Amino acid sequence: MKYFAFICIVISGIMIISCSTNEPNYQEPVWTNAHSTFINERFAEEEEIRIRLFLNQKQSWDAKETGTGLRYWIYEDHEGDTVQPYDVVDVRFEIRLLTDSLIYKTDKNEVSTFKVDRSDVESGVMEGIKYLSEGDKAKFIIPSHIGHGLLGDFHNIPPLEVLVVDIELVKIH
Repeated sequence: MKYFAFICIVISGIMIISCSTNEPNYQEPVWTNAHSTFINERFAEEEEIRIRLFLNQKQSWDAKETGTGLRYWIYEDHEGDTVQPYDVVDVRFEIRLLTDSLIYKTDKNEVSTFKVDRSDVESGVMEGIKYLSEGDKAKFIIPSHIGHGLLGDFHNIPPLEVLVVDIELVKIH
């Protein structure tokens, strides 16, 4: 009987100790604008490094940089008026990633038509097309924030990818 009483006391003690309220003080993590800013700055720095490494391999390209980070190189320049906002343009293009993977391409006899600043075309293309005259051919390097951004295009362009666009401005309407 003493043995049974001893076991009951030990089990009761274990239960009391295990039911104590010494729970860890868990707090929900707090996400701040500073965290988001830090992550975006690091990502932008890494993306800039990738673009510069790419351009180091393309030393014949005389690429100019805009305030948004767009790089453009007009390798076949024609005289004439440049594209203005709301112009309708016909273009031929080829879109690749920095890895040189082909994403989209118009057929040789096909053109893509869109209204400048009023369509679903990447803002980087909209910015770059305004440097071109009819007949010009250019290459644009479009950082992800003026390309397809965080989501990609849900088809061929992955999220957060830099695009290399080879474009020919066929006609300004």
